[in-house]
Amino acid sequence: MASLLAYQLRAASRKPFNHGALSLRARQLSTDITNKATEDDEPKFLRAVEMFFDRAAKHSNASEETLKHIKSTDSVLSVTFPVEKDGKTVMIRGYRSQHSRHRLPCKGGIRFSSAVDLQEVEALSALMTYKCAVVDVPFGGGKGGIMIDPKEWTEAELERITRRFTLELCQKNFIGPGVDVPAPDVGTGPREMGWIADTYRNFNPQDVNGAACVTGKALSLGGVRGRTEATGLGVYYGVREFLAFPEVQARMKHSGKIDGTSVVIQGFGNVGYWAAKFFEANGAKITGIIEHDVAAYNKDGINVEQLALWRKENGGSFRGFPDAQIIENPMSVLEAECDVLIPAALERQIGMRNAHKIRAKLIGEAANGPVTPAADEVLRKNGAVIIPDLLLNAGGVCVSYFEWAKNLSHLRFGRMNKRWDERSKEQLLSLVEGNAGHPLTEVERRQLIHGAEEHELVYSGLEDTMIVACNETRQTANAKNIDYRTAALANSINKIAASLAGSGSIFTHA
Repeated sequence: MASLLAYQLRAASRKPFNHGALSLRARQLSTDITNKATEDDEPKFLRAVEMFFDRAAKHSNASEETLKHIKSTDSVLSVTFPVEKDGKTVMIRGYRSQHSRHRLPCKGGIRFSSAVDLQEVEALSALMTYKCAVVDVPFGGGKGGIMIDPKEWTEAELERITRRFTLELCQKNFIGPGVDVPAPDVGTGPREMGWIADTYRNFNPQDVNGAACVTGKALSLGGVRGRTEATGLGVYYGVREFLAFPEVQARMKHSGKIDGTSVVIQGFGNVGYWAAKFFEANGAKITGIIEHDVAAYNKDGINVEQLALWRKENGGSFRGFPDAQIIENPMSVLEAECDVLIPAALERQIGMRNAHKIRAKLIGEAANGPVTPAADEVLRKNGAVIIPDLLLNAGGVCVSYFEWAKNLSHLRFGRMNKRWDERSKEQLLSLVEGNAGHPLTEVERRQLIHGAEEHELVYSGLEDTMIVACNETRQTANAKNIDYRTAALANSINKIAASLAGSGSIFTHA
């Protein structure tokens, strides 16, 4: 942990949408990029999530009636609104799904992508419900998206779209610190979250906790230090914990140490970039990095920061990078031999067309739904260890929880106790030095006395959360002799069922 920290220091009324009013096509839209690895008869994303749920439900303690409740989506909002572009009116479609309100607020990102559809949004909101439960974050699951390619719109146009969508959420009571709290996702970031927060504040000026209506904000708007890298850091923590399990080491024939471990990462966005940085900083070799157009591969390891800088300065592409082989068929690098494969891009990247070719010993799902149900079975039969998405990529929602709590408390983490901790340590250190007769150097004293900064507290909270969740998943898997995905989902179902049972139900029973 010390080396990791040192590295970082450097570096109005609800109107539920009627599902029946939506065409079948709108619920099953998909793109080429999510179909390359899958056969035509493999289930779409939402159905895949439901299949994984059904498999885990058999190992849960929940009743059949409770399982039906947990599995169903509570509410979905679908909106369309006009936006002017180049003198023409373009109709924009957006969605927000609240999968479960067993705990409030609902929590989940908003993505900007031309591939957004209701099926995807519902599936992602369901995953958010299970994800929050598995890491004991007191939220229900939500997700949203706007069906646009952000690269085709100017910043001013994106701001108008974001603010108009936020207005729709405000009018339908689909946003608020205690109702539904969005966050960044594919195609969005702190800029868009700032627009959302400002729009909400202007329509709810009396809400003193208004800053908590969205997370992933810039620090100047109430964000929390450590949120940007949170998901990637959580991926690192999760893989590190699983590599430490003797049964995983035996299955992989691996030492269990990060140092020297070969890692291939698909996706070089926020999650993939930070995961690569943390693995590299702790001694792993990043042998392959895959993007949508090409992949970079070097069996001796890639310098992550140099590759990121090259891409930034060369039109957003790896092409021409001198210190790695550039592979024109990027999906082929998924099949490269490595210790750890991190799919950190989109769903359905490993299906029946390529599952039998995957040679990674451990697959860490940093993306949501990167492995189809059928591919999951093939990979496990071939001996691969799979750390599921609802556990491994929970770092983002965990630190979003910290940001939400910070906004509600109106107080930066560490502000009240940092100096007190330092003075207490200094007094204790002086006593030890006096008894030992050996004074420390000033540098040593500073290192030992140092009080925790906000990002260090966030890292500590995230690390503890991931350690606990990984060990809970392992215990259930070993006790029931089931895979880690099924174990994590079973744990989530049991926690949600306990919450529902404890709170009771209004209007359910006569």
